[in-house]
Amino acid sequence: MKKIISIFLLIGLIGCISDAERASYNLSKDADQFRVLRRVVFYNGITDKYILSIEGLCSINSSQGQLQVTCKTDTGYIKHFLGLSNNVTYFAEQLRSKNVSATHYKVIFKPLSIIPDIDIVK
Repeated sequence: MKKIISIFLLIGLIGCISDAERASYNLSKDADQFRVLRRVVFYNGITDKYILSIEGLCSINSSQGQLQVTCKTDTGYIKHFLGLSNNVTYFAEQLRSKNVSATHYKVIFKPLSIIPDIDIVK
């Protein structure tokens, strides 16, 4: 009985999200799966100059005054760490439109990420 109630509560909560919130969530999920072409630009507010521009299939994560930009390339992945301060800020723009659903949520299941990659050190 508790499982049935939990399922109905979950469905009810999912139904409360607006179309814009659902589309935004799905775009973010696609970006985290390296399916969205982005440009991330770092700007110095004091000198009015661009510091750095990163463009590609990139996922961004901001925390504690630092931005992590992970990009997928033809040969693998590249990760950049950039410090943010009072005078340095960034903006990220999506370079192409992406067709995502505004009414359905996504569940991404990757069984290979569940199985750990074990290195044996002698």
